[in-house]
Amino acid sequence: MTSSSDRSPAVDPKGTYEVRTYGCQMNVHDSERLSGLLEDAGYVRAPEGADGDADVVVFNTCAVRENADNKLYGNLGRLAPMKTKRPGMQIAVGGCLAQKDRDTIVKRAPWVDVVFGTHNIGKLPVLLERARVQEEAQVEIAESLEAFPSTLPTRRESAYAAWVSISVGCNNTCTFCIVPALRGKEEDRRPGDILAEVEALVAEGVSEITLLGQNVNAYGSDLGDREAFSKLLRACGAIEGLERVRFTSPHPRDFTDDVIAAMAETPNVMPQLHMPLQSGSDPILKAMRRSYRQERFLGIIEKVRAAIPHAAISTDIIVGFPGETEEDFQQTMHVVREARFANAFTFQYSKRPGTPAADMEGQIPKEVVQDRYMRLVALQEEISWEENKKQVGRTLEVMVAEGEGRKDGATARLSGRAPDNRLVHFTKPEEDVRPGDVVTVEITYAAPHHLLAEGPTLAVRRTRAGDAWQKRNAAPAQPKGVLLGIPTLGVPAPLPVATSGCAID
Repeated sequence: MTSSSDRSPAVDPKGTYEVRTYGCQMNVHDSERLSGLLEDAGYVRAPEGADGDADVVVFNTCAVRENADNKLYGNLGRLAPMKTKRPGMQIAVGGCLAQKDRDTIVKRAPWVDVVFGTHNIGKLPVLLERARVQEEAQVEIAESLEAFPSTLPTRRESAYAAWVSISVGCNNTCTFCIVPALRGKEEDRRPGDILAEVEALVAEGVSEITLLGQNVNAYGSDLGDREAFSKLLRACGAIEGLERVRFTSPHPRDFTDDVIAAMAETPNVMPQLHMPLQSGSDPILKAMRRSYRQERFLGIIEKVRAAIPHAAISTDIIVGFPGETEEDFQQTMHVVREARFANAFTFQYSKRPGTPAADMEGQIPKEVVQDRYMRLVALQEEISWEENKKQVGRTLEVMVAEGEGRKDGATARLSGRAPDNRLVHFTKPEEDVRPGDVVTVEITYAAPHHLLAEGPTLAVRRTRAGDAWQKRNAAPAQPKGVLLGIPTLGVPAPLPVATSGCAID
């Protein structure tokens, strides 16, 4: 693994670049690699707010929403006049939509210079140079993975927290999801390679990692070891200096007792679980080709809570899947009441072009979907608030975060994440603290989507992660990049109406 997090600008830079990212966490991490590749090739990041005013603009796309192509072509259209005025400017399109619409992008937007897919992101600098020399668009889509992406240079967005990809692709056939068709079958990294990357990150100052996969707990199916994921969690527990381990997103089908035991028995695996439900109705789950039913899902939640009493559990839910009746929807509401999720990411179903569900009979009218969505939001808001109120009076260790509290400047507060990933805003201590440092606070107030610690900070622990953040920010000034549409590390704000992107499940 090569990291370019602290790389200085090239002595003779080729120009500036901007990466715009849409979609899931896998795309977020791929964009870190695209940035690393471009910086290795001699480019520097465009200043914040460049909005297309760069020598190279890369779109890392998502294909799972109905309007994904409209959004892409609208953005490409806005760049066309800028490219006319800026000789030598190049535009590249990669990601899932590029993999899907390889033959149409250049036809619809002939000013695009490069189109590349999900399997060959490492070719981007070569394709850009080839397009420049040959003065014609380069379209190169690989049908299978050419090299595991983690071997590529990476410009990580955080000095103290990092994504670590453990697999790519997915073996599931969910009828609403096009990801397996675009990302391919699951391919697992060797455990030794994963642990070597984690150890290297910790040596650089990272103290929190998130293990990442389309179906993260299916890890091992490609290796012939059904307990590989639980073993990996336990192995992460033995890495000195690694304080927090998270993972996203598991699938209920593969969530076995050995994983629950590893979570409970490994101190640095955080008491947090994101478990996609999608629907609480058995008939709808069957139509979705989700290989579990309501009883199985609630059984997993019960086991997790028995082993890890303070675990915060979140989920994904699709409202208005084709054929969903009011009774089906009420079954989803029942599971939400029983599971008492800390938060939920709830999506109104929209057709994913190329998926079986897009052609199913029984498409639900938009007004019905909206009504069900609003009722589910109201229920989950109530539960989230009730669950957060249970945190009042607790003393928690909070890892200070960067950019999590948009009102911190006005409120004289700082923000960070509790072990269970709840967002905590706390009174700024007299002692200087940096992102990556850890503070101990007492929770005094709860809102549906965050906690407050309004009293004095009980303790401040300066960390190697904070040192790493300080070192990065003390480096010679260089333009800070723009990765539009990227969520902050950890669980995003609850219950968004998704307009792009997908939940990894």
